[in-house]
Amino acid sequence: MNELLTVAVLTLLAVISPGADFAVITRNSLQYGRGHGVLGACGIALGVQFHVLCALLGLSLLLSRTPWLLAGFKLLGAGYLLYIGYRTFIQPPLAAGPATAHGRQSAWQALRAGLLCNALNPKTSLFVLSLFSQAVNADTPPALRFAYGLFISTAHLAWFALVAVLFTQPRLHAGMLRWQRGLNRFIGCALIGLGAALALR
Repeated sequence: MNELLTVAVLTLLAVISPGADFAVITRNSLQYGRGHGVLGACGIALGVQFHVLCALLGLSLLLSRTPWLLAGFKLLGAGYLLYIGYRTFIQPPLAAGPATAHGRQSAWQALRAGLLCNALNPKTSLFVLSLFSQAVNADTPPALRFAYGLFISTAHLAWFALVAVLFTQPRLHAGMLRWQRGLNRFIGCALIGLGAALALR
């Protein structure tokens, strides 16, 4: 029970802390609507599950102990954040709401945005690795470890789906659309900053 509580608390603290995932879901939700925001949340959950599987298979440990491999992974993730940050920064304001803008991003693109943002983030990989190595006992059965991984992934899905729902409430969404150009630039700068910080760290 203590192990489960530790995993749950650390996961929830990690999930709600602002970062690239939050910026991507905010971007998807404001520009393309609730459905695309939720699809992005599903992509993030899949990305987390990728990191969980890497940790369970020992790949995350290899990554953390191989400097050149970790550096390459960081640069790949940083490049993706810089790319979507730039695309968000130059995104022109939508003349209409999400209903007419829906065709500008496919469901697969919405899912992929969340998936790549999380899967290419070495911070998530190292978080999952440290969680399994520090908070989970060495003699914990593999099935229970996998269950913990599903919990971590589900927690990400629930939180970011909630973010998508909140940011697409009619009144809030209409108000934010009026400030869309500024918001696009703010989110774009945030993503570019996160990408630069990741590349230089």
